[in-house]
Amino acid sequence: MSSPANVFRELHETGCFIVPNPWDAVSARLLAHCGFKALATTSSGYAFTTGRRDSSRQISRQEAIDHASALSRATGLPVTLDGEDCFADTPEGVAETVARAAKAGLAGISIEDRDTSNPGRIRPYSEALERVQAAVLEARKSGIVLTARADGLGKESYDLDEVLRRLSAFAEAGADVVYAPGLPDLEAIRTVCASVPVPVNHVIGQGASGLSFDQLADAGVRRISLGGSFTRAALNAINTLGQTIAAGDFTSLDAAPAWSRLC
Repeated sequence: MSSPANVFRELHETGCFIVPNPWDAVSARLLAHCGFKALATTSSGYAFTTGRRDSSRQISRQEAIDHASALSRATGLPVTLDGEDCFADTPEGVAETVARAAKAGLAGISIEDRDTSNPGRIRPYSEALERVQAAVLEARKSGIVLTARADGLGKESYDLDEVLRRLSAFAEAGADVVYAPGLPDLEAIRTVCASVPVPVNHVIGQGASGLSFDQLADAGVRRISLGGSFTRAALNAINTLGQTIAAGDFTSLDAAPAWSRLC
């Protein structure tokens, strides 16, 4: 029987697929019932559910790993961890995070070039690359799928040329998947996909909008994630439903999923 990491890796080999981002076990189960083949955690979505801020180290490394493991147990699907900056300030700490994620049976983990201990700071190129290299060395021991992110474009810290420089270097270092939140349009997405030799993820809700699955697939995207946008959309549905109920109309509750889909 293939390991979760191998199953997840195989999904990247051809075509394009969607990996949605549940925020708890019941949302993960609903998505599993929808037919998705793998799941990704969302640091922002999970933070919202606990009343804490995203990307501020308020959630510990072990808590994030335990959360991802709970989603995997609830569904039996491969789960990749939104590892933020791997909850570490040193390459050694990055490697430890990857090792713990692999030991927990997770299928994948991501690493960003942001510094979550200093919100708004993007790590310099050499520092970011050194950390990805450490993550790659550890990931190869277990086969866990490593995704490396370049976050500076979305944070207006660098331009598309620097995105290409960083993603190319991350791929050359051995990252299995790369991506850059905040790409402004389809042409930029196409440029990234054509410039790096590994699968590219595109996250919906950051940067280019209004693009279809087919457009992204045709541009060369191999994996599409939803990030925290999915959680916010779901919470908007709750907000709308709450306003309807507050007005005395309960009919919208009739559309709720059956109990059998929640457990």
